[in-house]
Amino acid sequence: MRDTVDPDFASFVDARQGRWLRTAYLVYGDLHRAEELLLHAFTQLSVRWTRVDDPDAFVQRLLYQPALRPWNRAKPFPDDEDPIRAALAELTPAQRTVLVLLHFEELTEFEVSDLLGMSQTAVHANGMSAFGRFRTALGAGDWRDAR
Repeated sequence: MRDTVDPDFASFVDARQGRWLRTAYLVYGDLHRAEELLLHAFTQLSVRWTRVDDPDAFVQRLLYQPALRPWNRAKPFPDDEDPIRAALAELTPAQRTVLVLLHFEELTEFEVSDLLGMSQTAVHANGMSAFGRFRTALGAGDWRDAR
């Protein structure tokens, strides 16, 4: 067993943990769950650090794929008064995950498709429906009504 942490791994974690924790919080709506999953992902990566070709994708898959599982049905952002988080809470887990990855992380539909193991069509459909529901929940209405 190693007694020291690989400096490259430590730099990788330091550079990304804040952004991924914020994103995971928006996906799960629970800071404790987001921290737990991020720690799990970094732990799994540390064991495989020298063998993983794309550590970013490795961590993101471990971090965001559980959001799509059926057992992940806890109400996000309970008792939160913030309108953005309240609007996110109105979305399904798949819609919330896709919306956050597309618009907060600024990933492409193809990147989200790869990370979540969903078809590109499913990502597109979830993203469009999520965006519409999100706008409606914020009181912005349907963009197609504006003329």
